[in-house]
Parts: sequence; structure tokens; C-alpha cells
Amino acid sequence: MCGIIGIAGNTDVAAALYDGLTVLQHRGQDAAGIATADRAHLHVQKGNGLVRDVFDSKAMSLLPGRVGIAHCRYPTAGSEGSDEAQPFYVNSPYGIALAHNGNLINTDALRREVFEQDRRNVNTESDSEVLLNVFAHELDTQKTLSPEAAFRAIEGVNRRAKGGYAVVCTVLGLGLVAFRDPHGIRPLVLGKRSTPNGDEYAVASESVALDILGFERVRDVEPGEGIVATARGELFAQMCAQPQQHAPCIFEYVYFARPDSMMDDISVHKARMRMGVKLGEKILRLRPDHDIDVVIPIPDTSRDAALEIANVLGVKYREGFIKNRYVGRTFIMPGQGERAASVKRKLNPIPLEFKGRVVLLVDDSIVRGTTSRQIVQMARDAGAKKVYLASAAPPVRHPNIYGIDMPSVDELVAHGRSEDEIQQILGCDWLIYQDLKDLEDAVSGPKKLIERFDSSCFDGEYVTGIEPGYFERIQQLRSDEAKKTRRAS
Repeated sequence: MCGIIGIAGNTDVAAALYDGLTVLQHRGQDAAGIATADRAHLHVQKGNGLVRDVFDSKAMSLLPGRVGIAHCRYPTAGSEGSDEAQPFYVNSPYGIALAHNGNLINTDALRREVFEQDRRNVNTESDSEVLLNVFAHELDTQKTLSPEAAFRAIEGVNRRAKGGYAVVCTVLGLGLVAFRDPHGIRPLVLGKRSTPNGDEYAVASESVALDILGFERVRDVEPGEGIVATARGELFAQMCAQPQQHAPCIFEYVYFARPDSMMDDISVHKARMRMGVKLGEKILRLRPDHDIDVVIPIPDTSRDAALEIANVLGVKYREGFIKNRYVGRTFIMPGQGERAASVKRKLNPIPLEFKGRVVLLVDDSIVRGTTSRQIVQMARDAGAKKVYLASAAPPVRHPNIYGIDMPSVDELVAHGRSEDEIQQILGCDWLIYQDLKDLEDAVSGPKKLIERFDSSCFDGEYVTGIEPGYFERIQQLRSDEAKKTRRAS
């Protein structure tokens, strides 16, 4: 999972891209990059680390231009090391820089096509660089540079690429180009800002990046749609793919997105509140005479759900863990050892909220189980009489292949196990999961804005279909052991 933002402005945009990227930092802490277009030149600055560490005043001074894109990354399959930082760029045709959120599932085949048919070279293992070269080739075949040519190039990408992707590009002589995969798996939001010098446009992974920059959220980029925005304040939009069923990634609402974001016209905050209501009602159905004394969220993502669970159950809601905000999100730590060590650095319990109480801990989801097991033990050590654990999401039993680095199935605590077996592994006195239908209903909301979600990590149903042997290949890339071997080499 990554964060992307692109701006077509009427003044230099590097500072705005930096500010927008800082509020997307939760989407990736491994690397950051900015590319700007200044007349006939592309300027790119990127590196490993947080946004604030990659960009100092000197780096920012090297990024002139009224059109630009930015990216913050966390590593998915095969994407580790400084060479994988985005944006990527090519000089032909015109000069193009590209940043990408998501994951292609036919990268190997595309890489061969790019080399053998398109006569282009890919220097890294990143599928984003493959995507860049596919787009560059398709644009080159148009033999002209215009919004219409860009849309035809996007059509070519959508015919060839398979997976989940949201993309921002700068194209010299044209402006900002953005597009979204035909199923709309990965999010992309369009914003507009009016200034005395004319209109400016921005696209971003989440609306919160538009909010901080003073852009009005206009709408979501539609699945399969292409957007072209120029520094002259012009906006062009066109559908660039055959209609497909819209299926946004439901895990965005469970974990990744900030609660103050709107994606696909759905409030993340309200979706998480509804998750809590649904789960609270399930608890009452299963244990109408429960003995829960207090509901405590595992910060930060589960707070909205935990508060609503407490309201439904009629028990106290309390903050029981203090979070060290200078430690990154453990889910996206690159190795199991780092994740385990980070839990203790990240959270510290308040014993007064645990001592002698039956505690219901609420988390957004349970993936590997390592973090959950440690937190349950923290609650016991802090004096809890009993420790129950509730997950606002169903059991994660399958890999996510569209841009979330969920590990190989062998590392998923729920894979091949019953809920009783998972409960024993986690060491809690009771474990309760959200039902998938309840989760989908909670996110879709009373207006039923989305009829289908990509819920593949829960139900194993992949909207794009899967080629034989794909899971074996990603297991070789995504397992912690594979990552450890790559880092050592």
C-alpha cells in the first residue's frame, strides 16, 4: 500500500506536494519521492525514509515546476531497497514520471512484453517501473501529444495490465495524467482549487491530502477513468476501459485510510463506527449475559469501532494503551523481528484501566497474530481478570494481491485454523470476529453506495481472476524468510 498525490497548479507545486505527502505518510514509511515538470525538464528527488527525512530545504529547492507528483511507499512483493523508490521516470517519449499505488498480478508477462515487443528496458523489480514503460510505449504509438492521445495510451495500459492500480504521471508538454484500474480497487480522489490566477487540480489516494491543501473534493476518479489536468487550468476526463464491476478494496476502510478521509463517497469514520455497531450486536447475540467491564481499543485505527461497541453493550469505553507516535505502523514493518520488537516500543498499558477487570480489547483486524498475542499478554500483565479480543474485520485467511503486503498464507494466523484454534494461539479468553456480510454492509452504509468490494483476503474471491502458479510466486517473494534473504544478499 502506498500514498500518491499529483497537482497541476499555476505556481510551483513542490511545497504543496510535500505537505500532501505528509498526511499520506500512514500509507507508507519505507521511501518517499517527488517529481516536478518545469517546461522542458523533469526534476526528481527521492530516497528511503519518511517524508521529513528525504526532503530538506536543498532537495526542495531542486524541484521547480507547476505540475508534479509525489509518492510514499511501503514495500510489497519484491520492492525493497533504494532503487525501488518512486516516482520512476523515462526520457522517451517527451519525458514521463510515474508513481503508482497498487500491485499488478501479471508483472512477469508484462516485463517480457516490454523488453521483447516494446524494446524497453526495466531496471528494477518494481511493477511500477513496468507500468511506466507500458504507458510510455502506448503514448509513443500515438505519434502526437494531447489529452486524447493520453486517453488512448491509458486504454492500452488497461488492456495490458491486470491488477489493482491508481496512477499519477507528469508528462512534459501536457501536464498531470492520472488513472484508476477498471475495477477501482485502489482509491483515487479528484480535487479542485480556485485561485486568482485560475483553477488548479489535484488527485490523491485519500481526500485528507486535498483537505490540507485547500482543494475541494470534487469526486472520486471513476474505475477505468483517465484524467488530464494542465498548468493552464484545463481538466479533461474520459473513460478508458470497458465497464467492469466496481470493487474497491475493503481493507482501506478497515485499516489503511485515515478516518477523516472520504473514498468512493464513503466516510471512513462512519464506516468504522458502523463496524462497531455490527460487532457489538453480534456480541449481544452470542453472549447476552456477557461479563465485560470495559472496552479498550488497540490504537489507533480501532477507536471508532470500539466506542460504538461500548455504546451497544452499555459498558465503559476507556483508553488503556498509550501509543508512542514516533514508532511506525507495525503491520507495514518489513520483517517479523522488527514487528515484534516494535509492539513493545509502540504501546504501553495503563494498569488502572485493566486491574481486576474483564476487558474487551478491540482491534481493526488480525493478520499474523504476533502483535495481538503480545497485546493480550500486556493486558494480563497489567492485571486484567479476563481478556477478550474482538476484531472489526473477519479472519484474514488469504493473501491480498492488489497492493497490500499481506504475507504468504503460512504466516496468516487464521489460515487453515478454526476460531477456537486461533483463540488458543493468541492467548485470549474469548475471540470474536466480525462477519463478512456485516463488514460489507457497514462500509457500504445505508445508501448501499457500493454493491461489491474486493474482500479477497477474507473470502479468497479475486475480482480479476488468478493465473495458475501465481500464489506460489508471491509466497516466494512475500514471506518474511524471503525478505530476510533478500536483505542479507
